[in-house]
Amino acid sequence: MKKISFVIPCYNSEHTIGHVVAEIGQAFGSNQRYEYEIILVNDASPKDDTLGAVTRLARENERVTAVDLSRNFGQDSALLAGYSVSTGDYVVSLDDDGQNPAAEAWKLLDKLEEGWDVVFGRYHQKKHSWIKNLGSRVNDWMACILLDKPKNLRLCSYFAMNRFVVDEMKQDRNSFPYIWGLILRTTHRITNVYIEHRAREEGKSNFTLRKCLKVWMNGFIAFSVKPLRFSSFVGTLVALAGFVYGLLIIIRQMIWGEPVEGWSSLMVTVLLLGGVILMMLGLMGEYIGRMNINLNNTPPPYIIRSIERGEDGE
Repeated sequence: MKKISFVIPCYNSEHTIGHVVAEIGQAFGSNQRYEYEIILVNDASPKDDTLGAVTRLARENERVTAVDLSRNFGQDSALLAGYSVSTGDYVVSLDDDGQNPAAEAWKLLDKLEEGWDVVFGRYHQKKHSWIKNLGSRVNDWMACILLDKPKNLRLCSYFAMNRFVVDEMKQDRNSFPYIWGLILRTTHRITNVYIEHRAREEGKSNFTLRKCLKVWMNGFIAFSVKPLRFSSFVGTLVALAGFVYGLLIIIRQMIWGEPVEGWSSLMVTVLLLGGVILMMLGLMGEYIGRMNINLNNTPPPYIIRSIERGEDGE
């Protein structure tokens, strides 16, 4: 019998994660097709007792494993930490806020059984906050341009993978992991299946603009040199524009005798060129800084402080 590992990153979800675990039990507890385990990764939640909640669930339920990270590493790192202790033939990733109905995982698993490596859920209607919807759209656009994602493929946080993909992802030691980039780099056998999406049970999304920017930067830089090529292209355009403008000034002076205007045009040119140069230097500095961090292997993508397994677990 094959085994499923449900990996759930937990952040400020003391009051919702119990409902998610219970729902998984209702959807899969009596099935005859799969064994299953649930891995709850506490990403150093600062505002509530998420650690206590996931630890209690592990002590009460033999199928639950609670993983506590030493500090807040972010959702992608928390997922990688969960994958590192998972043992299932299939791994299902979902959120901790109750918006992903557990029973919908059957649709993902049925599609995996057809021979796909990864199956992403595709919502009929999203019920995320506007900022998370914006982040999803930008991530999708960025993945198409930088990671060669098929345009008809939709990425979301509710997805299932086979063990081949998980094992390949676990080998990555990048200090700035990007789960969708790792998946797209590993296989092209990826598809969608339509699933339902619910409103949050309580509270508001933890996905802030700052986290959006962090995810964008990880995907923007970690898996492609196209940003550097774009910078070169912009630099060439600006240099060409400066050459044409200088030529125009010379022609106007020689043919029509028009005086060369001073401070206004000079300041605009200096500010434009200076801004472009600083932008390119900043982008190259980001690449170089991340290369230095990765070469020194610090910081790691995650650090596990403790693992609490179900009383009857192995």
